[in-house]
Amino acid sequence: MSGYGDFYENRVTGERCVILRTGMEDEASPTTSLVHLTAPPGSAVVGEHVHPTVTERFVVVSGTLGMRLDGEESQLVAGEEATAPAGSAHDWWNAGDDVASVIVELDPPTERFETMIATLFGLANAGRTNAKGLPNPLQLALIGQQFDDVLVFTKPPRAVQRIAFALLAPIARARGLRPTYDEYLAPHGHTEPDPAALAAAGLAAAPTR
Repeated sequence: MSGYGDFYENRVTGERCVILRTGMEDEASPTTSLVHLTAPPGSAVVGEHVHPTVTERFVVVSGTLGMRLDGEESQLVAGEEATAPAGSAHDWWNAGDDVASVIVELDPPTERFETMIATLFGLANAGRTNAKGLPNPLQLALIGQQFDDVLVFTKPPRAVQRIAFALLAPIARARGLRPTYDEYLAPHGHTEPDPAALAAAGLAAAPTR
């Protein structure tokens, strides 16, 4: 698992996620995960979705973040925030002309969320997604099954997705595809987090390990 200052980047969409806190530094007293997300103009998450068990909070550091939460659209600028409770449909995108810098907080923290991001970003970096960072239907079926406790797309309906994934997954495995790939799971590098992001996250300095 990653630690403070480790990052994952998607070279297709331009997204970059720097870990500020995993939330599991003290396993006896877990807290929330904090990530500094930067997204260039025109970038967006792969589609409207639901996190069945995780609440996701967005705090804008700079730039403009477009947000759709349970059907209501808004634009958030520096200092503004939005929270997507577990089970709520939401979508986000860079709605401005500058890089959107955003603190993303996950409650509760989950290593599986990070594994899913690492898998999607790894596939994109390997040239195995479309221009929006979305894998082909066969690969997506395996990921959808593997991480349905972490992320579920709102379209098509979940019942339809389950049937489609059940039909496509055996074909995907027969072609050598897997839900995750060990070679994609390690962080892509390490950096010193942005002081402005640390301040927005309420972190003064690197946490003690």
